[in-house]
Amino acid sequence: MSEVIELLSSEWAIRAMLTSCMVGIMCGMLGTFLVLRNMSLIGDALSHAILPGIFFAFLILGAYSTIGFFIGSSIAGLIAALAMSWIQQNIPTKNDAAIGIIFTAMFSIGVIGISWLSHQEGVHIDMKDFLFGNVLGISNEDIWLTFGVLVYTIVSIVVFYRYLFLVTFQETIAKTMGVPTKMLHYFLMLLLSFVVVASLRAVGVILVVAMLITPAATALLLTDKLKIAITLAAFLGMISSVLGMFSAVLFDLPPGPAISIVATIFYFFAVLFSPIHGLVFKKLRERKETIRIEKEDIIKYLSKNTKSSMDSIAAYIGLADSKAKSLIGSLVTSNFITGQNNAYELTTKGVEQANELIRAHRLWETYQVEAMGLKEHQIHNYAEHMEHHLTGEILTEIDKDLGYPENDPHGSPIPKGK
Repeated sequence: MSEVIELLSSEWAIRAMLTSCMVGIMCGMLGTFLVLRNMSLIGDALSHAILPGIFFAFLILGAYSTIGFFIGSSIAGLIAALAMSWIQQNIPTKNDAAIGIIFTAMFSIGVIGISWLSHQEGVHIDMKDFLFGNVLGISNEDIWLTFGVLVYTIVSIVVFYRYLFLVTFQETIAKTMGVPTKMLHYFLMLLLSFVVVASLRAVGVILVVAMLITPAATALLLTDKLKIAITLAAFLGMISSVLGMFSAVLFDLPPGPAISIVATIFYFFAVLFSPIHGLVFKKLRERKETIRIEKEDIIKYLSKNTKSSMDSIAAYIGLADSKAKSLIGSLVTSNFITGQNNAYELTTKGVEQANELIRAHRLWETYQVEAMGLKEHQIHNYAEHMEHHLTGEILTEIDKDLGYPENDPHGSPIPKGK
């Protein structure tokens, strides 16, 4: 471990770590908008389409130049974005097909050009550095370029946040308000080109799409608020870069792929454990909801069958004896029911809850007949389901809309609300 710390303290490692962190932050922030606008494929396309810019920049300058590559790649990215948009708007070709046509053509031109350059005498240029990154060979010029793009990205998102928010979620409304949606789209493409080029040295054109999409997708699993999602995505991108670089040094792995793998691990943790969208919490919420409905079924059953035994309750609800015992015990503790094993009945609190369930059931049956035009024999099963999900506010509105009926379609009285 001391050797790893010593390596990470060296000048090249600090350069690599600093650049990777900046790449993670700006990719995470911009990637949030790409994911929400279903532009992930465009991010992938632009990351590949910039290669011709590198080739032509080298041809014109005759030497390796960070600034030259940045300008050439940005121009190539804009040309690709314009070409894709033109095809989508003027040619009867599917949107994803247009993206695929342009980016594969430009990527191929770039690969051919750079391969040709690499075989020229005196030219030291390696295709792998552009495809997979070379974070360990980062220069001061690369760091300053990445820092400049990071600042530009943050300032752009802060200044144009309201417009980006509007076109992301309500593009039609944005158009009616006079917001230049097309201009914002191309501005986003320009920003994306800058970020992709700035990320080239760290993770390469192939893996930059992972840094654009994965931290953003992870953040959107963790929150539904855009500002928080942008901040989270930037933080996750930065942490992925730090841990990825540490893993690369510790296990002698390529840095770019290691960073991408760490970001993917974070994503799958969010898939499982996100409080909002995670599978584990989703299952827990479903289980809690099932228990609530089963308890309400027991309360409703006891409203019609007072002093019932545990066996009869379990048989009616369709529960195992152990499950019925657990639910009944919880209802006794909560003071909804009282009694012993062979004679359970509702408390005053339980009667009030049962009346609410019966009211919901009969009001919904009435609504189905009077407002939806269903027949009496069609309404019971759906009402059995809906009685557990209708809130007091909704029931008040339904009661008002129906004119405060006293009986349901079967002639049974509808209990009054609180």
